[in-house]
Amino acid sequence: MYQQYYIEGKIFENGIKRLSDGVYIPFDQANTDYQKYLKWLNGYEFQGMEWVKTSEGNTPLPPDPEPTPEPLTAQQKLEAAGLTVEELKDLLGL
Repeated sequence: MYQQYYIEGKIFENGIKRLSDGVYIPFDQANTDYQKYLKWLNGYEFQGMEWVKTSEGNTPLPPDPEPTPEPLTAQQKLEAAGLTVEELKDLLGL
């Protein structure tokens, strides 16, 4: 079984994740894992020592929802801006 996945907030369109071992497979014709994925996508399963047509086709699972990042604290926001609390107070005239 295979699953799509996210990269930078978008479904990655150049690869797929194999769920049996968590390997990410690039869409590359020279990659044997990609060739196996294409067989699976077209309804074949490897049984014994050969590929057997078992269905009309398969569909990979949709990606898991992206985790929602924890909101930043005021201190973290200041650090990200390169400021200290004292520098902010100075800027605000406090």
